[in-house]
Amino acid sequence: GGAMKRRAGEREKELKKKKLLEELGENRLPYLTPADADFHQLWKTKYSKLIFRKSDTVPEELHQMVQESFLTLREHNCFFQDLVRIKGKDFLTPVSRILIGDPGCTYKYLNTRLFTVPWPTEGYDIKYCSPQIHDACKALMRLNDYLHIEAIKALQGQNLFETKEIKDTTVIDREQSFAASLMEQGSVSKDQSSVCVPEDDRSLKNRTSYNLTLLNYMDPLQMVYLKQEPYFGMGSMAVSWHHDENLVEGSTVAVYSYSCEDSTVQESNEQELKGRDPAVWHVGLKVAWDIETPGLALPLHQGDIYLMLDDLNMTHQHCVLAGLSPRFSSTHRVADSSRGTLEYILGQCELALQNLKTDSDSMALSLKSLEAAVVKQVEEIHNEVEFEWLRQFWFQGKRYLKCTDWWLKPMAKLEEFWRKMEIMTSLVLSEVRKEQQIEEQRNETISCFLLLLKERQKLRKEWTAR
Repeated sequence: GGAMKRRAGEREKELKKKKLLEELGENRLPYLTPADADFHQLWKTKYSKLIFRKSDTVPEELHQMVQESFLTLREHNCFFQDLVRIKGKDFLTPVSRILIGDPGCTYKYLNTRLFTVPWPTEGYDIKYCSPQIHDACKALMRLNDYLHIEAIKALQGQNLFETKEIKDTTVIDREQSFAASLMEQGSVSKDQSSVCVPEDDRSLKNRTSYNLTLLNYMDPLQMVYLKQEPYFGMGSMAVSWHHDENLVEGSTVAVYSYSCEDSTVQESNEQELKGRDPAVWHVGLKVAWDIETPGLALPLHQGDIYLMLDDLNMTHQHCVLAGLSPRFSSTHRVADSSRGTLEYILGQCELALQNLKTDSDSMALSLKSLEAAVVKQVEEIHNEVEFEWLRQFWFQGKRYLKCTDWWLKPMAKLEEFWRKMEIMTSLVLSEVRKEQQIEEQRNETISCFLLLLKERQKLRKEWTAR
């Protein structure tokens, strides 16, 4: 049912997109950059849940640690293009990525599950391939803690300002701070942080407690082809328009951007240049499925940070517009871990194996129950561990071993559980062949069992083809 709903949702999105492009024809929607007169008014009215922090608001020591960690991970070849599946076809992402976060956490996007390289976490035995990789993961954990605090401040700031009039402020000089008015609205000084806010503290914490960061790297000059932004004519895209997937509802996304700018990439100051400077990386934003509201393109320089608060990720879409220099980003998320942690899948496996009985004398294996509901639950878990975990992990190769071997033991354990579930499938087959089964119960068991076996066969064929 869930898969059918997703497919229907995807079809609906495609139709909407097609309709929008047909309505636009050759015309492009307007979009604004900080150089435009109405930029700040548009931001305040339509994009107020986007908070921007210029690099000079971030501690210099943190900049240094984080930027060194990016370069270390690149030197150790730890960034990988992902093979993702869109509409039944596989594509390599133009951006190279690595996932770092809580031990045992995963993140799934475009039918591809990524497994965290764990950051140094108390109580976990994590061996890294080199001290430099350990230091890089530690630096990103420090950045994670910093962004967590910044996100709480920003949400508290939003809550405070929503309860009173906000005086309209204008920003004259972009170089001083093109987003000063919004930064002030989004931040709370230390003496304000104790003010009672209407939102429950626990909810605030839950929506900003990042459990992982998806790191991105791309050198646009190495790319043969980049898609052009279709709605506004914003230029080359590194990442197309999207909502971030697999997140806790209403959670904040925080992004630290580091473009390796040098003297060869100068920002253009020519007045006649319309739209965004193609030499500079930007984040693009638009209201989802809206052809009335102009889009935004915000320039991103070394060490700039932006936060997408509350439901902005769902009400709006964002894209990343390529500049000329290589760029790293660290995108911190509250991934929905209800079905995406090692703890969860191990628990599911143990639940399935409760239906397996071992004879104390002969050590022969048998099933405790042949009830349709029990068989169905076991076979669903069997499929989940095989297709959502084992095949996803090994599909993209042993690339995680460039950083750590942490996942090898858990995967060996999951394979052991999977082998036992294969035996359980054989036992169901041999039991339903026996004549003494009550026919009605037997038919019900066979019916649900065959559906799941067909699904397994179909998925195995797909994975083999991939």
